[in-house]
Amino acid sequence: MARFHLYFDDSGTRQSDKAPDMPRRDGMDHFALGGILISETEIGTLLAAHRAFTDRWKINTPLHSTRIRGRRGGFSWLATDSAKEADFLADLEAMLLGLPVLGIACVIDRPGYVARYADRYQTPWLLCKTAFAILIERAAKYAARSGGWLEIYFEQAGQKEDRDILSYARALETEGMPFDSGTSGAYQGLQPDDFKALIVGQPNRITKATPMAQVADLLLYPLAKGGYEPTYRPYAKLMEAGRVIDAALKPEERPSLGVKYSCFDKHKK
Repeated sequence: MARFHLYFDDSGTRQSDKAPDMPRRDGMDHFALGGILISETEIGTLLAAHRAFTDRWKINTPLHSTRIRGRRGGFSWLATDSAKEADFLADLEAMLLGLPVLGIACVIDRPGYVARYADRYQTPWLLCKTAFAILIERAAKYAARSGGWLEIYFEQAGQKEDRDILSYARALETEGMPFDSGTSGAYQGLQPDDFKALIVGQPNRITKATPMAQVADLLLYPLAKGGYEPTYRPYAKLMEAGRVIDAALKPEERPSLGVKYSCFDKHKK
């Protein structure tokens, strides 16, 4: 049987009721968990492509989406030579589009979440609990339909955040999905025994030094941005190249298996 690895990172603010520190220039106000699904047999291909890219550009720091887009830290040199920056970004795009991965995520629009659920819950719900359950279930379903199992890897964020991830994973195997079955039944949620059968061990902590974590980080931003702007070029290119899980699904399968954009009612309109 095939074994799939899920590598995921987080993006945005996980407290549903926390005001953003400042308005974002990209117009997003979200929380997301997501990254890449990859067959265990293809990890060597990813590692080789990552090494070739970093060797070409003599990069000895992790590839980091925010720092690359902001031309900060180890990527401040991008702001000094526009031609070199264009070559670098084109090469990075080509590398990512050529990888044998599928981007997958759960992205929650925070204002939309508050508008929908503020009156229902007295205590604010951490968005990471929702995003984790949806992300893991969809990744596990994909592994199952491909005749395999799922291993989970996440970039460590802090002691409390890491403990939360581990507790959410245990809860899936003992309680199942943490949602009202009356309103979520259409999504055909997995049961606790399904999670036990499909997931290998507990989620594994990794650092940004892991190439798979870097690729997960680089894909998560366009996946999140795609919910706000479906024509966003990096997202559109990933879809065109078949590097988003939705591209591997039939249209009718996407609502229950594809990238989940939760509480995006306003943006869909």
